[in-house]
Amino acid sequence: MRVPSYIESVEEWLAEFQFSVPVKVRFSETDAFGHLNNTKAFVYFEEARIEFFKHLGLMQKWTSREHETMVVVADLHGDFIQQIKFDERLTISVKVHQIGRSSIDLHYVAHNEKSEVCLLGRGTIVQISKETGRSVEWDEDMRMGFEK
Repeated sequence: MRVPSYIESVEEWLAEFQFSVPVKVRFSETDAFGHLNNTKAFVYFEEARIEFFKHLGLMQKWTSREHETMVVVADLHGDFIQQIKFDERLTISVKVHQIGRSSIDLHYVAHNEKSEVCLLGRGTIVQISKETGRSVEWDEDMRMGFEK
């Protein structure tokens, strides 16, 4: 398997994932050749990321009108390892790789039903003020949730 530069040891990296969501590749997500459209990988990352944030109890805060902050994607990168086709069932896993002052670096991996790695990714998420758009430092509860 071709390993991106953000992964040092594949075995150790894969062992650190603890949160996953199932995804089924829909026909509308494929291109004329029957392969997963390259933009849909990022939709799958988003699905895993949002469910992960819900699991931590954070998405409910950020989407509340009363809460002063929200999160935005600062960058997102995907590495296609093998073809993904219509009707495949995938498991998309997400983990916190690094915690910054107001950002987190998330890593993603997708396995098919044969437990083969077919998609890898990473991205930076930043917490910002809904009013000013400037970054806002994580509070202690959020930081602790990310560290679990």
